[in-house]
Amino acid sequence: MRTKTGRAVKPAVLLALFTAVGGALAGCGGDKADREARAREVAEAWAGSQAAEVWGAGYYPMGEVVQPPRSGFHGDADERAYATGKFVLRGELPTIPHKDGQVRWESGGSLTLPLTDARTAYESVARGGGDEPRLTVTAVKLGEMTLPTSRGPATIPAWLFSLEGYDTPLKRVALAPSKLPGPPVKTAEDTPADELAPLGRLVEVARDGRSVTVMANHGSCDDGPAVDVLETSDGVVLSAYVVGTKDGPCTADLRHEELTVRLDRPVGDRIVLDAYTGRPVPYGQPNQPSASWS
Repeated sequence: MRTKTGRAVKPAVLLALFTAVGGALAGCGGDKADREARAREVAEAWAGSQAAEVWGAGYYPMGEVVQPPRSGFHGDADERAYATGKFVLRGELPTIPHKDGQVRWESGGSLTLPLTDARTAYESVARGGGDEPRLTVTAVKLGEMTLPTSRGPATIPAWLFSLEGYDTPLKRVALAPSKLPGPPVKTAEDTPADELAPLGRLVEVARDGRSVTVMANHGSCDDGPAVDVLETSDGVVLSAYVVGTKDGPCTADLRHEELTVRLDRPVGDRIVLDAYTGRPVPYGQPNQPSASWS
């Protein structure tokens, strides 16, 4: 499945972006054997590593850390207010009742982390200015929400923001993610994009875990991105690349496509890795209220 988006950027910015993935796009097809070798290198570096131990013990969100009211927003005006962070606060924000909060996984186990205060949580969603329309926050209290994570579904402390006109609150996770481990393998630098390119973000893991949707980048002089997958017992390594690159003048824009990658078995607690960077693929949506854990 592909979903295309794009945005115009200055030529100098576009050049820098493609320099980061190995210079100008040239050639066609790339080398599948080289991608497979790199993916296996990344998988083997992570297997049994200290980085994998840190990852396996940490809390890393794989879903929206901000959840709208259960029934959704009432109309386009409220949708826009949410997307642009236009809120108004009526009343006071509460203080933290205790210092720490606990992530509790459905599969068992828990992790205690410092709570995020209500002010920080509120400002992470109410980041916009300007005129109406706005969403009015009438009350704030500490509660809980469920969220998919790198270790499966979990119940997590959350700030609950009651909104004027809504029966259920907007929820915002009240814990910051764990610190990311340093990768046990270096970035694949100086690699042409038609051979290997960095992924954008992890958009979604399917409910049954049998597929992952990622955001991949490409330019205007190609046929789009593609993603290969290598599955091991410990990880899922995704190798992004650009196909059908062409010579000649190109428009100065960077394009994004959502690609869904099918898996032989559910992701489970396996780590989803980017073959180019050698790091976990960061979850999140650019310009949305949920910040990536990266």
